[in-house]
Amino acid sequence: MGQRKVVLILAAAFLLGTASVTVQGAERKPNIVLIYADDLGWGDVGFNGRREWATPNLDALASRGTRFTRFYTAAVVCAPSRAAMLTGKYTIHNGVSRNNDDLPSSEVTIAEALKREGYTTALFGKWHHGKPRTAAASEKSKKHTGATSYVHPMDQGFDEFFGFTDATHAWEKFPESLWNGRQRVSVTGYADDLFTAHAVDFLKRNRDRSFFLYVPFIATHFHVEAPEEEIALHRGKLPEKDPAEPVNATYAALVTRLDKSVGRIIRTIDELGLSDNTLVVFTSDHGATFEQGNRGASNALDSNHPFRGQKRTLWEGGVRVPALVCWPGHVPAGRVSCEVMHMTDLFPTLLAAAGAVPDPAWKVDGLDVLPAWTGKSAVPARTLFWEWRSEGLDQLAALRGDLKLVITRGGRAELYDVVKDPAERRDLAPQYPDVVQDLNAALQSWLKTEVQP
Repeated sequence: MGQRKVVLILAAAFLLGTASVTVQGAERKPNIVLIYADDLGWGDVGFNGRREWATPNLDALASRGTRFTRFYTAAVVCAPSRAAMLTGKYTIHNGVSRNNDDLPSSEVTIAEALKREGYTTALFGKWHHGKPRTAAASEKSKKHTGATSYVHPMDQGFDEFFGFTDATHAWEKFPESLWNGRQRVSVTGYADDLFTAHAVDFLKRNRDRSFFLYVPFIATHFHVEAPEEEIALHRGKLPEKDPAEPVNATYAALVTRLDKSVGRIIRTIDELGLSDNTLVVFTSDHGATFEQGNRGASNALDSNHPFRGQKRTLWEGGVRVPALVCWPGHVPAGRVSCEVMHMTDLFPTLLAAAGAVPDPAWKVDGLDVLPAWTGKSAVPARTLFWEWRSEGLDQLAALRGDLKLVITRGGRAELYDVVKDPAERRDLAPQYPDVVQDLNAALQSWLKTEVQP
């Protein structure tokens, strides 16, 4: 065989091989990374205006993607907000309206949906369970663990799990034990650092396959505790009620340590050459809390600025959360969007990014807003709803466009233009009784769709 012919054959083989790799690469579904903060206020991050401390990694991620200024959670406490995000369904439709409700095993999570599309899935952080609603759910968990009586994350689509299963311990910043899969193991260190290490390891092990990585951190939830070296960066730089107990500096440390954890995950994605094919979402489960466990930090530091309210309320401070999406080549970089997004939209939108749609039998409430993420079209007009009917703090709310109806305990109706008046100081209900009546009618119709367990 002549030398020229050999060269041509080798060249053809090389080109065919390259083409094969290209085709395979094009067929690979995008990786999806969902990073979830806990009790983080809209105003706690630099990309939303925080200046008392820096969040350079989150800010850089926002500059590489699009940040959403009107991104709403679906509930104002931990379990309902997470259940709504994982199922794409309102609280009244997925069985989790209270903090001690357990997600029914019959509900399909985004992890289960993505596994059907060939994804490897993992959860490192907080899985918030409550009490099982059915004996079947309890028996399902006992079969795997021999002890617990709730639905485990590995029963609902996650191949790997490391973290907290229940709310009772999910405020421990320096836990002595955590769940690794279905086994309780001893641990040492700062919880969010441990979750980050597991996330980084997962990324390295799964670089050659499509994955869904869900990292629900516990910062800044409840106990205001952080690594001492992180607190030292803020000590003396913030006003304190008692300088000997730097609560505000410690809260700042919670946020900046969270930012560093996000940075480690994103750097790993970059170093593995996965950036262009990885969709990253960052948000918080609901607004910051001013409750006793927070020791006044979020209140003193105005974590929900410029909004009124907090966790467990349906004013903007409770329901509007920081959010960004980064997906190079798909989601525009450096863009700020005022489109109204909702936590239930994540399920159908992430599934759309994977090239799939929810099964109609799942009855997902959220919308596929991928066209809005990519800048191709606007989110369709709709009315969003909230309910918080637990712990004696009853509120209902409905949002349509810029106008939001809030019905407080006792039935008082308040109406706000949350664009012109984001602090919800000027009640428009007396001027627009027809709007109040219309939104209230829609709200009551929505409540009638509640699915009873």
